[in-house]
Amino acid sequence: MQDLIQNIIDNLKDLVLTNNYFVSLLVGMLIIILESIIPILPLALFIALNMIVFGNTVGFIISWIATIMGCSLSFFIFRKGISKFLYKKIDDKPRTKKLMNIVSNISFSKLVIIMAIPFTPAFSINIGAGLSKMKYKKFLYAAIIAKISVVYFWGFIGTTLVESITDVTVIAKLIVILSVALLLSKIVINKFDVD
Repeated sequence: MQDLIQNIIDNLKDLVLTNNYFVSLLVGMLIIILESIIPILPLALFIALNMIVFGNTVGFIISWIATIMGCSLSFFIFRKGISKFLYKKIDDKPRTKKLMNIVSNISFSKLVIIMAIPFTPAFSINIGAGLSKMKYKKFLYAAIIAKISVVYFWGFIGTTLVESITDVTVIAKLIVILSVALLLSKIVINKFDVD
């Protein structure tokens, strides 16, 4: 099995090296953007592939940028396409209005933490934020900060699958990253007035 996986990885690297590197980067980004719109696709696998094929640094950067782009695209699809229709339908539904009000007024720090947890379904956050009256600036800054930990976590887990499950340092690193994300969210709140 390990040989099969190594052969697949070697073939992907050869494919990148024999084709235009820029096009390969775009394809690596496109699959992650698509995952933000089609939640059935495996984000962890795509991030791991990017980090294996392009290296940890380039793979991380393109995965992080693509995740933010995909979240933003999903946000705008629901904001521009569905939210007006939804608000016409929920006038007589107090529970739905209350839920949308909670999402619209969630604090920036809470939004960052929710988005930074790797197991949180990002698609549902994108939908909720897009359908709510949350400002895009708040959503974007939260995604920029939070997706660092998500991309790092899935890239690290994906590239070191079995070792990472038994390695306590993975959990320690994730806690540090989540703490840094919380600290950054507090700084952004004060500096850019996004709450």
